[in-house]
Amino acid sequence: MTSHSLGMLMAAHAAVAEFLAGLPLPLRPELTLDEWLAGLGEEELAELGLDGEQLADHVARLMGRKKSVASAPRNLVLRGGHDRHGQPEVAELVLRPGQTTCIVGPTGSGKSRLLADIECLAQGDTPTGRVVLVDGAPPSPQARFAPECKLVAQLSQNMNFVVDLPVAEFVAMHAQVRGVTEVEAVTARVIACANDLTGEKFAPDTALTQLSGGQTRALMIADVALLSESPVVLIDEIENAGVDRSRALGLLVAGDKIVLVATHDPLLALRGDRRVVLRGGGIAEILETSAAERRALQRLERVDAGLMELRDRLRHGGRIEEDLPSWS
Repeated sequence: MTSHSLGMLMAAHAAVAEFLAGLPLPLRPELTLDEWLAGLGEEELAELGLDGEQLADHVARLMGRKKSVASAPRNLVLRGGHDRHGQPEVAELVLRPGQTTCIVGPTGSGKSRLLADIECLAQGDTPTGRVVLVDGAPPSPQARFAPECKLVAQLSQNMNFVVDLPVAEFVAMHAQVRGVTEVEAVTARVIACANDLTGEKFAPDTALTQLSGGQTRALMIADVALLSESPVVLIDEIENAGVDRSRALGLLVAGDKIVLVATHDPLLALRGDRRVVLRGGGIAEILETSAAERRALQRLERVDAGLMELRDRLRHGGRIEEDLPSWS
């Protein structure tokens, strides 16, 4: 990357100095960055969840030499391929910032495959034969395969941390990588936002590996919404994670991101601007959410709020012995 010593890089770039000083790694200011990285052990890097190349990329971005993410697209266009039986999908789906598209269908209908096709910006090279265009054109190889230029952030159903860091340290490290100037303030904001999304509050010094599934999902949603530069967010089911679904979607859409959610939850499905219906591994229908469905959603939300109150009451040792109200 450079012939300058690590010490000189840190002296010249405050963001680099802050980032490296925050790593649980021994620094060798007299070595170049490449020499220092080459001398690190696999176990030391494994504790960070990074390899040497990724660390070098982070430093390059902090030095202003590498753009971390491609510019946000005006739209993505998904052109249909075929279902599991080889029948063509005739659909063309246009995705724009600030919109939420929900993906629905029975278990095994191909929801995760559709998300995967969008995540990799498929060019007819996946089992479905689908094609994704960025602003009407095929994406560059860099946009598809370079980690620092990825357009898409994906939150999967099962998320587990392998780095045993306190939550605040993990978020602060991400903020430093992104070149954030007010790291402490942004870190506090991400954690507060995550706690707003989940009923199980956690402290900044809680270890990542001690977070529950709901807390983990809430933290990653807050991190993606407030720190990630990826303009497209894919979520594979959040209804069973103990996360406030309405707030989570509102937070992501407010960041002017393209949001797609695979879901079985009727409340989530009706909160979207449209629903992509999958059958047999293919897109069967694309339905815009109607005014009547919006009205139905309001009634369903009242029912859901009532059920949440009952869940919380039982969770805290209460009883349910009265006649239940009519929430609808």
